[in-house]
Amino acid sequence: MQSRWNDAEARKFAEAAEAAGQPAALGLRVYSSRLIGQDPDLVLHGGGNTSVKISDAPGGAVIHVKGSGWDLGDIEAPGLPAMRLEPLLETRAIPHMSDEDMVAFLRGHLLDSRAPTPSVEALLHAYMPQAFVDHSHATAILALADQEDMDGVVGDLYRGRVGFVPYVMPGYALSHACKEALARDPTVEGLWLEKHGLVTFAESARGSYELTLEFVTTAEEFLAAKGIAVEAPQANDTEAPHDLAASLTSALAGQGALGKAPAVDFRSTPAIRRYLECENLYELAMRGTATPDHVIRIKPFPLLLEARDDAAEIERKLAEYADRYQAYFVRNAPHASEPKTMLDPAPRAVLVPGVGLFGVGVSEKAARIAGDLLEQTARIVNAAEEFGRFSPISENELFDMEYWSLEQAKLKK
Repeated sequence: MQSRWNDAEARKFAEAAEAAGQPAALGLRVYSSRLIGQDPDLVLHGGGNTSVKISDAPGGAVIHVKGSGWDLGDIEAPGLPAMRLEPLLETRAIPHMSDEDMVAFLRGHLLDSRAPTPSVEALLHAYMPQAFVDHSHATAILALADQEDMDGVVGDLYRGRVGFVPYVMPGYALSHACKEALARDPTVEGLWLEKHGLVTFAESARGSYELTLEFVTTAEEFLAAKGIAVEAPQANDTEAPHDLAASLTSALAGQGALGKAPAVDFRSTPAIRRYLECENLYELAMRGTATPDHVIRIKPFPLLLEARDDAAEIERKLAEYADRYQAYFVRNAPHASEPKTMLDPAPRAVLVPGVGLFGVGVSEKAARIAGDLLEQTARIVNAAEEFGRFSPISENELFDMEYWSLEQAKLKK
């Protein structure tokens, strides 16, 4: 991956921050966050998070962390709310904290009570001692992170520069798992989050950003050496089949779960069609999402249609999908830590072998977001299956993410 860092542009952001009475480091944080957020091979649609620590702030050190609901691609200073750092560091000695208590705790230490709620991974950022921390969901990283038994591979690949963190649910538990990984080897420059993504940290915005690029490039080159290409994002090269799109939209509207005017976003590229040509597509598509937080946008599994399906057949398959989703809820809800109410049973991903895929949503924007995530998923799964076996988090873990109140809150922003 090529760095897009530009000293002149970075200086403009730093100077603009100072002119607004903010630290120059916050301006640089905004700049490098946008560099990450505008690259679809690093993060998509609200994914990932970034932070910066200001050690010489009046009244003591503070940390600015991406606010929940903000997108790195166009983030501004208000999207990086500030908290007092010292109280956050004191939680390193507290082994457990509920989601509600964690959110209340973080909000209680905001410098501006009107600011957005900090990311669920705010404590992870606080525990890393470096000034700048970046968390991304890069395509090449996920192709390898969604494999079993990668601890040794990561150690060899990065020669000890990246620590390995076995999967735990994001939030308080993940923050402490990362703290423990850093304690095992304080010299690492990044953390590999199994089934999840990558964290890098450095004393400068450019340093952390370019470590992300370096470590992602290492993953790309490792796959390339095995003859596995991580396909770049591609533009559609096929028009949506009009009759199928119209029948699908009409059937979704008739189902009612997405309102009277649901939207669909059609995608068809060589990478998508290669994914859809997999002989075991149904089983493969049912394994789960490429990174945990995608589940709130595209559900735990897709609907599969055939190009020849008419309106009646689509309606039948939508009913089957709703039954399957209800069964998924019934299987997993009893294991949740608190009572859950089933979300709507409408698909957000529709796969049509030989044709393409549809992202589905309550609006054109929501459908486009789903389409973007599905397009990246196809590229991730293609590479993951060539390397070994695409093995994301389990169904029960997916359910925990989909029904996690802190994740659902993102959709309400």
